[in-house]
Amino acid sequence: MSETAAPTRPQQAQQAAALLFIHAQTPLHPGSGTALGTVDLPVQRERHTQWPVIQGSTLKGILRDACRRASGSNADLFAAFGPETAEADKHAGALSLTDARILAFPVRSLKGVFAWITCPAVLERVVRDVNLAQVNGAALQLPNAPAKDKALCQQTSALLVDGNKLVLEEFEFECTSDTSAVANWVAKHAFGENDRFTLERFKSHMVILHDDDFTHFVRHATEVVARVGLDYERKTVRSGALFYEEFLPAETLFYSVVLASPSRREGHGKSAREVLDYLRGKMPHVLQIGGDETIGKGLCAVRLDTGEEGAS
Repeated sequence: MSETAAPTRPQQAQQAAALLFIHAQTPLHPGSGTALGTVDLPVQRERHTQWPVIQGSTLKGILRDACRRASGSNADLFAAFGPETAEADKHAGALSLTDARILAFPVRSLKGVFAWITCPAVLERVVRDVNLAQVNGAALQLPNAPAKDKALCQQTSALLVDGNKLVLEEFEFECTSDTSAVANWVAKHAFGENDRFTLERFKSHMVILHDDDFTHFVRHATEVVARVGLDYERKTVRSGALFYEEFLPAETLFYSVVLASPSRREGHGKSAREVLDYLRGKMPHVLQIGGDETIGKGLCAVRLDTGEEGAS
């Protein structure tokens, strides 16, 4: 009696992944709606950390609209992002995006104009997400976490005062170790060669702070702007037309994980890699994210990094 081999399960469809880096060129307002506090229009924040975030649904909608304007084929657009609402039951889109998480936050410095600050908890997330995305390239090596009121920065940084001191806003920190390995990794993946000036500046201006110090800055060092509506006859503020809006400062850096699956659209046989290549080919280098587009807010440089040379 001959033996019959047990049926094998089909191999899981191969996925492709990348990191999407978002670098704010102008102040950014990813709004969360109204609030009961002193700021009427706050930015989106994670519930458990209170760190700024851009929701994945917001980001996916912006990318879909940008690709729609650049695309010559609705079939490719619908395969990547899903069909229009009326046909949403036919298939799901092949692209998935996580919320865009904070990576580095700009803070005023006594010397060197400003620093990009981050912290061990943020960098540990980056390591986890890089592993999730399986982005090629050298692994991110994390230094020992600094203590409270201490900082890590490049030993020759223009931010340093009296050799080893940093003054960020009104707080003084002692620089205890070098960050070159981490700063070089982030600069290479987030900016690439297209923005050589920012790439080189980031290497010398990135600072790693204690988690609590970082959290203080991202909670309290944002921009809060008074907005008004005028009565044109009296040239005074209309009743109820004064409100306060929160912005993340220019130079804020976010990242999101982009996952691609093979196309689920009938008759559209794109592989996961081809879906990701579609996004990379149609996505512009600058996106407008968040509110106040007509007054120049939310202009962000974006870079899709797969770990491959020449990725943009």
